[in-house]
Amino acid sequence: MLNEQSGVGGSKQLLADAVFQHIGAQIVDGVLAPGHRIRDVDVAEELHVSRTPVREALQRLERLGLVTMYPSRYTEVTEVTPEVVEQSLEFAGYQAGNACRMGLPRLSEQERVELAALVEQMYDSLDDYTLTSNTRWAVFSYLSDRSGNAQHRTVVNEAGMALFRNLRGWRVPAEDRERMLQVYRDFHDAVLHGDGEEAERLARAMHYV
Repeated sequence: MLNEQSGVGGSKQLLADAVFQHIGAQIVDGVLAPGHRIRDVDVAEELHVSRTPVREALQRLERLGLVTMYPSRYTEVTEVTPEVVEQSLEFAGYQAGNACRMGLPRLSEQERVELAALVEQMYDSLDDYTLTSNTRWAVFSYLSDRSGNAQHRTVVNEAGMALFRNLRGWRVPAEDRERMLQVYRDFHDAVLHGDGEEAERLARAMHYV
């Protein structure tokens, strides 16, 4: 339960952020499935807030492509089409490459060891699309957080919710898993050597870009 007077310091922006996270998490988790209709008055009543922060949250979700708003009617959770998956994979690949190029040279030796351990968790994820998503996110969010670039972090954090939802059911094709495992191992070596350029190339190869 949210409230304009509690839990968010009275800030309207923080309240809208909380509503955004609440609805977005339900979409990512599948609680609100594609085609589900969201009425701002129902959400406002559920969370005990006014309709204004709900509308602001829905507008942000629409910009991310997670919902479509029909003015004066309702808001609908969007479908994850093959085109959406393809575009999300491409976007994720370029952002992952950017995270490598900026973040890896800035890591300490200990941080490279920590990151390499996260990469190793990717080795056993190829048969499980949930693990594929989770382990890749762990690796590239680690790098993004250490990129030293606030604009990059903002873009990745904002888009992360949509990428998680859109790529949740994607998995590496069975016929490509042997090659992908080698890409992961080469990426692991690039991380330990602090080679941002090679890591960038391999990160994009993971996403077929």
